[in-house]
Amino acid sequence: MQKENSEPKQLIITRTINAPKQLVFDAMTKAEHLVHWWDPKDFKLEIHKLELKPGGIFHYSMGDDSGFRMYGIFVYHEIQAPDKIVFVNSFADANGNITRAPFSGTWPLEIMNVWTLTEENGKTILRLEGGPYNATAEEQATFESMFDSMNEGFGGTFNQLDAYLERIKK
Repeated sequence: MQKENSEPKQLIITRTINAPKQLVFDAMTKAEHLVHWWDPKDFKLEIHKLELKPGGIFHYSMGDDSGFRMYGIFVYHEIQAPDKIVFVNSFADANGNITRAPFSGTWPLEIMNVWTLTEENGKTILRLEGGPYNATAEEQATFESMFDSMNEGFGGTFNQLDAYLERIKK
């Protein structure tokens, strides 16, 4: 009888970006860049606070033309510019308080993320690793059930990052 692996699964995405590592890092950490790509297509990003330091926060909202708006927050744990960013992200309210996701009552309240950047031949390899933090078994299961959707969502977001970086590199 084979023992079932009970280790929580992490979302892992690797993406090659056609830009140097420092530019990619800047695009991920500076307001003047984030507003051009860190939101779903047809949404507009508003940055309420951005403090890039351990213990600092990135509090933002995204909205569409219909008036729909949702908020998010990152709490930075580690910044090793331009190689690594470690943060916990959550859905939030307008005041930056952590809230449940608007789409699920069992989505984890906190997701720990480790984003690493390496450069090869002028291109950047982004590795995203993320998983529930302080989560219940039900929240972990909900997270794991959404891997396909998260891959699709991050794929679209990183497509926007690629397009933005191509525009500003010229």
